[in-house]
Amino acid sequence: MTDATLFPTIGAVAEQTDSLQEPPDTGSAVDGDEDKAVEEIESLCMKCHEQGVTRMLLTSIPYFREVIVMSFRCEHCGWTNNEVQAASTIRPEGTVYTARILNRSDLDRQIVRSPTCEVYLAEYELTLPPSSRGQLTTVEGLLRDVVTDLSMDQPLRRIQDPAGYDKIEELIGKLKEIVIDDDEEATEPLSATKKAELPMPAFTIRLNDPAGNSWIEFIGSMADPKWNMRTYSRSLQDNITLGLVAPEDQPELAVVKEEEVEEALEGRENEEIFVFKGTCSSCGHPLDTLMKKVTIPYFQDVLIMSTNCDRCGYRDNEVKSGAAISEKGKRIILKVEDREDLSRDILKSETAGLEIPEIDLVLQQGTLGGRFTTVEGILEQIYEELSEKVFKAGDSADDDGRSAFEIFLGKLKGVKEANEPFTLILDDPLANSYVQNLYAPDPDPNMVIELYDRTWQQNEELGLNDIKVEGYEEKQEEKVES
Repeated sequence: MTDATLFPTIGAVAEQTDSLQEPPDTGSAVDGDEDKAVEEIESLCMKCHEQGVTRMLLTSIPYFREVIVMSFRCEHCGWTNNEVQAASTIRPEGTVYTARILNRSDLDRQIVRSPTCEVYLAEYELTLPPSSRGQLTTVEGLLRDVVTDLSMDQPLRRIQDPAGYDKIEELIGKLKEIVIDDDEEATEPLSATKKAELPMPAFTIRLNDPAGNSWIEFIGSMADPKWNMRTYSRSLQDNITLGLVAPEDQPELAVVKEEEVEEALEGRENEEIFVFKGTCSSCGHPLDTLMKKVTIPYFQDVLIMSTNCDRCGYRDNEVKSGAAISEKGKRIILKVEDREDLSRDILKSETAGLEIPEIDLVLQQGTLGGRFTTVEGILEQIYEELSEKVFKAGDSADDDGRSAFEIFLGKLKGVKEANEPFTLILDDPLANSYVQNLYAPDPDPNMVIELYDRTWQQNEELGLNDIKVEGYEEKQEEKVES
């Protein structure tokens, strides 16, 4: 992890600034510079070409990561500019953050937008492409910037492109229903309470960042029902855009003839390991993905895939079901009483959700992907994922929320060490998840397995409502006859 002395939190910087005293006239200027919480660098102003000052702060965002905040100001022409850059490494996978903005309190959610991030507002069909600089703001601040940028060229657009002017003016009007224009409300200023009570249209904001360096704040915990995060493997074009792969280093796609496949598989029906040629999602170089079919006793066949890149060290493991889609969903309830239960094998499919009621831990379906490990192993993965997002201090998050999250992590650490009994619930609509029965083939007294009928919404999310396996031949014959 990054040294806390190099990237102190904003709260620590504020305390350091308050504690600084005016240096005496006889003191050394060098000593004064060393004590400054914010670095100041003379920079050229690109507006008037005089010397301005850039203030640079190395700090951390609660529940996110280290960033560099830069602020430029020119005393000659008054030009100002602010920018935020990610100080940590590019993540192995891209991230997509989605938040439903239902009321005005959601407009205060903090946003970290990196230069590689694309912002999409679904209800307004508005896409903000990657920009040349990063941004640290809120949802409301982002919308205000959009309104300002769109309004800038409207007078000229009104003459040159009347049709485009009307469309953009309509969009600006819709966005102004969300963000209250302070100029319009100057005659009758509204209190913060009255502003919060004003109605506003709900909308969805999505941040898609191939570098994984963008973020939307969640409220309370990661179980926030209006907040969602997922990761994805970058494409080769994404790696080229990020500068991870040079265009001339693009690997040529292998062309495999059908005869070569049949020849390779001839006489090898009983072999278990298969090799697939692919491209590393981290560096873009060729690699091999190994796949093995494994039979889990008293369960079903699963496919375990392992990827290891020799060039950059990227590693990934994934588990997928090798059986047909189950007619019913499955809910596994395990009572963990001691460390022996932590050694149970567990298969969490990519469609399964995980819950521990004793500590209010809820992982939505798809979180962590497919995993074949032990109970202790999956709890360790969850702890590592969440602990990376905790910051020791900082004023970007309220003290109550920060302390509550730290208390939650303490409870999670106690759970993964089995200090106290707890309940582990795996809910899988496709029934492709599994927890080892230590008493097999007899029933396990500490484990309950429930089968249930999937709801229409669950089938819709899984794409099962559009699958027709019976009677489709009749409709095809009717079309031919007509």
